[in-house]
Amino acid sequence: MTPQPPDIPPHGFWQTIVEPDTYEDRPAKGHRAFYPAWLPDGRQLALPIRERDGGREALASLIVNQASFAVLDTLADALAEMARPFAPDIVVAMPTLGLALAEQTARRLGHDRYVPLSTSRKFWYDDDLSVPLRSITSPDQAKQLYVDPRMLPLLTGRTIFLIDDVLSTGSSILAACRLLEACGLTPGLIGCAMLQTTRWRDTVAAYDPTLVDRVLGVFATPRLVPTGRGGWRAVQSVSGLD
Repeated sequence: MTPQPPDIPPHGFWQTIVEPDTYEDRPAKGHRAFYPAWLPDGRQLALPIRERDGGREALASLIVNQASFAVLDTLADALAEMARPFAPDIVVAMPTLGLALAEQTARRLGHDRYVPLSTSRKFWYDDDLSVPLRSITSPDQAKQLYVDPRMLPLLTGRTIFLIDDVLSTGSSILAACRLLEACGLTPGLIGCAMLQTTRWRDTVAAYDPTLVDRVLGVFATPRLVPTGRGGWRAVQSVSGLD
């Protein structure tokens, strides 16, 4: 095993998936600039560590639309395979980072289209079919989330698979659930590439406790805190608190 991934330039993240156990799970001095995520088949993806809260905590980061096609293909393959037993009828995508993953996942499920939500209001949109949207990566940027009313016939009476790139606090996916609710709809399934910590569980459970067990993530990453030796250690496992 390699205790720490080799140096990767900023533009080099999310480009390569490596063989199982290439990177160490719990290096003695902590993770440095990278956190290794585990895919369902055991292979690993090195994710940059982003400091938050004045350096008191950090999170592993994923930006799907900067990923290589090979990485995106792998993530979409895995997510589609996880969703297949649920037989979703239509994929609904969160903007903007969820769009690429949603499209590729829908293709693998044999769908001929998907429905993208939007933060850009077109003149024919209905303001009653919109909700406020905030995300952990852009906390100061208040937006509105819209659904194109012309797309509603594609969703009515169908099992909806709602996809985003990352599920973290759950605030963005909750907004999408509220938007669907305003349309008289509910998601049958939620999917993402990365489950970032487990904070999303309380948010989803408060909305619909039964929906928690229908949240699919290709891989999960923990909350990280400083080791005091220049590194980071996980204080939350991928399945819950340590």
